[in-house]
Amino acid sequence: MDIHQNIYLIKDVARITGYSIYTIKYYLKIGLLKERNRSPETRYRYFDDTTIETLKKIRELRKAKKSIKEIKHELF
Repeated sequence: MDIHQNIYLIKDVARITGYSIYTIKYYLKIGLLKERNRSPETRYRYFDDTTIETLKKIRELRKAKKSIKEIKHELF
């Protein structure tokens, strides 16, 4: 992980991007997003600026009427 990346909790990612926590968890579950790390003690997920950029890209693709399958293909 890049030392200059900001680190966020899921609630911060939701606030910054406007996505709900539910949607972010759904995207994690289906593989559109990946957590950057997870605390073994608290089980909190950690995200970085890459996650924010990925969510912005997903929003653009959804506005362009792309399916989840198409978005997954385009991201990976």
